[in-house]
Amino acid sequence: MLKEKLLEDLKNCMKDKNVIRKNVIQMVRAAILQVEKDKQITLDDNQIIEIIAKESKKRKDSLADYEKSNREDLINTIKEEIEILAEYLPKQLSIDEVEKIVKEVIEEQGATSIKDMGKVMKSAKEKIGASSDGKTINEVVKRLLS
Repeated sequence: MLKEKLLEDLKNCMKDKNVIRKNVIQMVRAAILQVEKDKQITLDDNQIIEIIAKESKKRKDSLADYEKSNREDLINTIKEEIEILAEYLPKQLSIDEVEKIVKEVIEEQGATSIKDMGKVMKSAKEKIGASSDGKTINEVVKRLLS
């Protein structure tokens, strides 16, 4: 299970004194615990993957700001954190793979125009899950429905 893997990796990076990796894993574990306490549930691997994907997205979004500010010290740290988080995420789909799935969804939904974007996005996001980010899916859907 993913939760056990995170705990094991945390122990290993503490032994190896890998500070960035330790901080990233602790942050993910804290986010998992927070959701579990708030909702009083135990998360399964898919829900944990969603949390990791959200954390990765936060870092990708902040990376653009750091690049605008020319903060090389923070840019390198954020990139390393994104790489660490990616290890726990499913393999990311290519644009072509996302496009293929979105085309299937469009056919299933009978979507014909940009007005159908909401229902296409919802179904595509369910099918693709954390294998691609919402921004990429959105761009593909827009392009195919325009």
